[in-house]
Amino acid sequence: MPKLRVLPFETAIIDRYRRRESSVEEALVEMYLAGVSVRRVEDITEALWGSKVSPGTISNLNARIYTTIEDWRQRPIEGEHPYVYLDGIALKRSWGGEVRNVSVLVAVGVNRDGYREILGVAEGAREDKESWTSFLRYLKDRGLKEVGLFVSDKCIGLVESLGLFYPDALWQRCVVHFYRNVFTVVPKGKIKEVVAMLTAIHAQEDRKEAQKKAATVVKKLQTMKLGRAAETVNEGIDETLSYYRFPREHWRKIRTNNPLERIMKEIRRRTRVVGSFPDGKSALMLVAARLRHIAGTKWGMSQYMKMDRLEEAAIESFEA
Repeated sequence: MPKLRVLPFETAIIDRYRRRESSVEEALVEMYLAGVSVRRVEDITEALWGSKVSPGTISNLNARIYTTIEDWRQRPIEGEHPYVYLDGIALKRSWGGEVRNVSVLVAVGVNRDGYREILGVAEGAREDKESWTSFLRYLKDRGLKEVGLFVSDKCIGLVESLGLFYPDALWQRCVVHFYRNVFTVVPKGKIKEVVAMLTAIHAQEDRKEAQKKAATVVKKLQTMKLGRAAETVNEGIDETLSYYRFPREHWRKIRTNNPLERIMKEIRRRTRVVGSFPDGKSALMLVAARLRHIAGTKWGMSQYMKMDRLEEAAIESFEA
């Protein structure tokens, strides 16, 4: 170290009285958000400069970005979103010495230009009507409008709440989840045959033909002595055919909840590292931070649909 009699020595890299450079702190936060466990972060920091960063330090660093994440979570929703996908994920949280579930609800939309957006993420006690009502109010208050179709699994609380806030929007039951519900009452040896029968319904050229095919499938299931499967198809098939009212070019992307399922799979991968969260807020912030990161990648920068056909279909419907 240079010996200066008058002036204090200062480096050009780290400011005076700072123990770490800000970029190092940012790197610690990025590691945590990217899926590196706290224990692993401790090992990395010890290898880098010989001392571990405590879990409390990492928590304090994460708390600094919570404000930024909350601002992003509460930002106004601008423009129209013809298609909106809804889903929830159950995470573990500590509560009075016990581990309980906490749900995080997520909405993804496709705007008028055909680009996907993370519209909202919020905590829910359970995926029940009260939680979904609160979540849809949160989306409505922030400006979500002109929704033509909601896509989701069949959650009774969700379906009931949609009518309260978006009575003019249609609801599409995810075809994949519907198939899984049917498979629960089908013997394993007959699942492949039933798969072919169900996919044939959704391969028809229009809604009317799909309904005719569904009636044929129900009769065939009854002859196969699969009464419960026949009943499930008969009661729920119309809920899976709403996508026929929209342009053919969009059918493959709006008849299932797959666009959001892929994101939720990434969220599960990230949260699995944590195990049990100390509270609901930390779970929400981590999920929101990950969603914010995804929105800024190629996922949100590339056009997902060509929306010109949607406008043409609306004009044709109006003229008819």
